[in-house]
Amino acid sequence: MVGDSLSAEYGLARGTGWVSLLSDRVSQQEPQYSVVNASISGDTTSGGRSRLPRLLQKYRPEVVVLELGANDGLRGLDLAQMRDNLQAMIDASRVAHARVLLIGMRIPPNYGRDYSEGFFDCYAQLARANRIPRVTFLLDGFADRLDWFQADHMHPAERAQPSMLDNVWPKLRPLLGASAS
Repeated sequence: MVGDSLSAEYGLARGTGWVSLLSDRVSQQEPQYSVVNASISGDTTSGGRSRLPRLLQKYRPEVVVLELGANDGLRGLDLAQMRDNLQAMIDASRVAHARVLLIGMRIPPNYGRDYSEGFFDCYAQLARANRIPRVTFLLDGFADRLDWFQADHMHPAERAQPSMLDNVWPKLRPLLGASAS
């Protein structure tokens, strides 16, 4: 798992984030796998791109989950560069013989509708072009529920973490079963 604060348990008690819940579920349902959470709060696609080769070499994963881009979007960074960084991570994962799951995000319209829609569409474009599965939106089903967020209104609270896992699991589980065959 290569992500940002949404996957790194920012503001949460250790072991309560969705990736920790994923690790528990994987150990119960797909015990031949383990989950490595290499997420860093504040990370961008550029940071993930620079870190990924070492992670691939160290862990030799069969599946790589990419949950990055939110910080690029919140900072108004160039969308073409974000797309290039994500593409490079997809390519590096494939060269390492890992299957890839891309997790999409939405951002507030602070930089205008064209930017926020272009940001969201980057994930769909990459998934189509690379024929990889995509979670449309990690916060689907509760993004408009302020009571499911921490005081900053950006990071999901502990109560939202099971829903985040439930958004990811249907796309991830088939990738796990693919190596069992």
